[in-house]
Amino acid sequence: MIEKINRLREEIEALTAAKAEEVENLRIKYLSKKGEISQLFNDFRNVAAESKREMGQRLNELKELATEKINALREQVSEQAEADNTIDLTRTAYPVALGTRHPISLVRNEICDIFGRLGFSIAEGPEVEDDWHVFSALNFAEDHPARDMQDTFFIQRSPDVLLRTHTSSVQTRVMEHAQPPIRIICPGRVYRNEAISARAHCFFHQVEALYIDKNVTFADLKQALLFFAKEMFGPETKIRLRPSYFPFTEPSAEMDISCDLCGGKGCSFCKHTGWVEILGCGMVDPNVLDACGIDSKVYTGYALGMGIERITNLKYRVKDLRLFSENDQRFLEEFESAH
Repeated sequence: MIEKINRLREEIEALTAAKAEEVENLRIKYLSKKGEISQLFNDFRNVAAESKREMGQRLNELKELATEKINALREQVSEQAEADNTIDLTRTAYPVALGTRHPISLVRNEICDIFGRLGFSIAEGPEVEDDWHVFSALNFAEDHPARDMQDTFFIQRSPDVLLRTHTSSVQTRVMEHAQPPIRIICPGRVYRNEAISARAHCFFHQVEALYIDKNVTFADLKQALLFFAKEMFGPETKIRLRPSYFPFTEPSAEMDISCDLCGGKGCSFCKHTGWVEILGCGMVDPNVLDACGIDSKVYTGYALGMGIERITNLKYRVKDLRLFSENDQRFLEEFESAH
């Protein structure tokens, strides 16, 4: 029996395990009711009386050694498992390059910041819209030729469900549920069924602004536009307004800014005119106010809208619109210093 005790002691002292299952197997092998140490205790009844004390002491020490060893292995395996769980095996190998903000996001945030200083708050709405909020509430009659100005993506062949063609739909939703004064800016993605090229895309981004209150005039609109142009393009920037047409504003205008490349003298970028178009604007048509539940005899307002890609092109001289959506890391890295 002494030889068996000594052999088991050597085995137990050399035990190792890498998994919880292996530790459990060792416990069963040595400490279970049918384990090797339990078998030695069963054989203890056959030990001579004069050796029982010594053998009993040796068996107790062996059992205590096995218990401590297996408990230590269990704790070791548990700690290793916790350490392994903290490692993300799907993570990109080091070194991990820091990302940069997309140029569209940079310009969007700058536009929102400028109008935020004028007291405008951000409003958002769904990209999948209905005909009422995109067209009808904005003074587009069903047979209005202005509907042909915007090639629309319709959903499930339904004439009433569509992808919004402008963020003006957000303005109609706000006007339906809020009373003046209303001063909001609506940034977001819009969709039009156009061929993708360097100058056009089937989706792009807009920012539109709306201000409605008592006694709002075209002069208020002009001052807001001048402030925006100087903050976005520099204090020397000049603006001009040209008469235009939009179904939801009357009067309507297109706004140009002085070309910052030639200082208004004329160059290839501004087509030798000295001016570059950046947005459309006008006074909110009374029909739009009435359709949205606002009394046009009491309140007036102005609205304006611009393409973020257009402003980004002017600010960073990006000539191909497709670069904004191709996820070319080399292109995005050029804007690291713009943060």
